[in-house]
Amino acid sequence: MDWLTYFLIFLKSVLTSTGGFGPLPSLHTDLIGLGRATDAQFAEALAVGQVSPGPNGLWVVALGYMTGGGIGAALALVAVTVPPLLVLFVQRVFRRVGPHPLTRGFLSGLALAIAGVGVVTLSRIVGQQGIDLRAAILVALGFVLAWRRVPVLIIVAAAALVAIALG
Repeated sequence: MDWLTYFLIFLKSVLTSTGGFGPLPSLHTDLIGLGRATDAQFAEALAVGQVSPGPNGLWVVALGYMTGGGIGAALALVAVTVPPLLVLFVQRVFRRVGPHPLTRGFLSGLALAIAGVGVVTLSRIVGQQGIDLRAAILVALGFVLAWRRVPVLIIVAAAALVAIALG
C-alpha cells in the first residue's frame, strides 16, 4: 500500500468520527482488511493511548507507528491534526461571511434540512417500534421547552428525572 492511501485511511477515520475512540471501527475495518494491522496492534495502541498523557485520540499515532513505523506515525499525526485546523479555517472564513444575507439564508436552509432528516429518522423509528405514550409526552414537553428557549441542559436533566420518576 502506498503512503497516500495509508494517510487517507487515517484521515477518513478521524474526519468521520467525534474524536477519542471514534476512529477505531473505521481504522480496524480498513487496516485489518488490507492486512496492514493485527488485533494485537490495535490493543497495544489503545493501551498506549490510555497510559499516555494528553487526548485519547493520540492512540491513532501509536497505531500509525506500529503499522507504518516513523512515517506511519507522522502521517497519522498529520491526519489527526487536520480536522481541528480545518475547523479553525472554517471559523475564520465564517467571521468574514457570516453576517452576509446569503450565508444566513444558507444556514437557515441547512437547519431546516437537518430538522427534516431528524423527523424522517424519528418517524421510521416510531414506525418500527410503535408509540410509547409517556415518551411521546416527554418529547412534546421537550419541544415546548425548547420553543420557549429553555437551555438544553435543563431540558435533558428534567426529562431524565421525569423518566426515572415514571420508571
